[in-house]
Amino acid sequence: MKTIVDSLNNVSKYLVEDDYPINVTANFIEMGDPSNLDLIISDLNSGNATVITGVTEPDDWFGNKYTCSAEGVFAEIEGWFDPRVPIEEEAE
Repeated sequence: MKTIVDSLNNVSKYLVEDDYPINVTANFIEMGDPSNLDLIISDLNSGNATVITGVTEPDDWFGNKYTCSAEGVFAEIEGWFDPRVPIEEEAE
């Protein structure tokens, strides 16, 4: 697996298979087959993002839930809350 992290805080934003094409440019990140892209990430680029390869996916990975070190070690962010759970349920 490989992850795209925000270089400012090492937060893991995306997680994909090692053979999945990622092209990091000065303006954005292209994801998928270059002739038919799956996604263009416009807020991340070569100046503010890093791709870390050879990582092991945590069982419950979710974007912005973990940081990832340059060595590929994930750590859950303290105080992270699941955006899929209504806030009322989270407080109970």
